[in-house]
Amino acid sequence: MKTLIGGAVAAVLGLIGLAIFFSAFLNILAGSIPIGLLLGGCLAIYLGFDELKDTWKQDEFTVSNDDDADNLKKKLEELEKENAELKSKS
Repeated sequence: MKTLIGGAVAAVLGLIGLAIFFSAFLNILAGSIPIGLLLGGCLAIYLGFDELKDTWKQDEFTVSNDDDADNLKKKLEELEKENAELKSKS
């Protein structure tokens, strides 16, 4: 109950303060919008660059995986030949 009364008092005082200092509120709002846009833009640039780096890493990884797969297939074929030779000798 105390929280409800305290919240109501704070809301009323905030409304009165906003009415009295409305021009100061607009000045703060006018100053905070460009800063918010600047910080949001910087964050978007950072996240976009980070995503771009991730795609570069994936491209490198898939290329190396293809090379590794070819090498593993060759090794598997060699081992199968050796296995066949050893079976034929036994």
